[in-house]
Amino acid sequence: MPLLKEPHPPPQAPRPWILPSLFAAFNVMLLVLFSGLFFAFPCRWLAQNGEWAFPIITGLLFVLTFFSLISLNFSDPGILHRGSKEQGPMMVHVVWVNHRAFRLQWCQQCCFYRPPRTYHCPWCNICVEDFDHHCMWVNNCIGHRNFRFFMLLVLSLCLYLGTILVTCLIFLLRTSHLPFSTDKVVAVVVAVPAAGFLVPLFLLLLIQAVSVSAAERSHEGKCRYLQEYNPFDRGCASNWYLAICAPLGPKDTTAWMRLALAPCRIKPWDV
Repeated sequence: MPLLKEPHPPPQAPRPWILPSLFAAFNVMLLVLFSGLFFAFPCRWLAQNGEWAFPIITGLLFVLTFFSLISLNFSDPGILHRGSKEQGPMMVHVVWVNHRAFRLQWCQQCCFYRPPRTYHCPWCNICVEDFDHHCMWVNNCIGHRNFRFFMLLVLSLCLYLGTILVTCLIFLLRTSHLPFSTDKVVAVVVAVPAAGFLVPLFLLLLIQAVSVSAAERSHEGKCRYLQEYNPFDRGCASNWYLAICAPLGPKDTTAWMRLALAPCRIKPWDV
């Protein structure tokens, strides 16, 4: 059976990290700023008039959103530690996944053979296990160990922005008989970007849900091993369990290589 190579980009130099880090910090401040305006003006008016359900629900969703955002910013995506520069690609390593053989690629920057679905991120200059994509909004990779935080963030943002939009619309309807005020201006200023971000975030949530159900990754695109069938697909329910609920397991690259690769080594001239 022919060996399948996973797609991998050519080696690239590490990219600047200062501007992406500032952009991620700006996004956190933007969330806090718009939330502060929302709670200080339209939400305050509703609470003062006995509508306590709106501040309670939106407050809980804000805490969940802020927690998931900060957790994703500082989470470990599944970084595999670098090997020794004294090592080299002297052997060809092959692993089998659901009756498919994968020839592992040697990472020149990290100096080890990358396990299946592991890629080297040029932005972070690290190899990430089960790499999905690099999220510029949080300046962090999305991989095996923080994908559930990413899904929680997208879901909580959709719920939070949707609740803000509904609350602002209800506030504008309740105050339609009142003269124009600062509360109304702030409600419009908050509702417009909330609606603008809600649509793409909801589409992203749907795309990620379909990808999880099919055990696909955003970085892979149309791979050779996905044209016939996906060897990583274990069924919709099992895929969701593995992505969201399953224990993360060890992240020791050396142990993984000993257990998974040692029985499958072949010499270069045997390929």
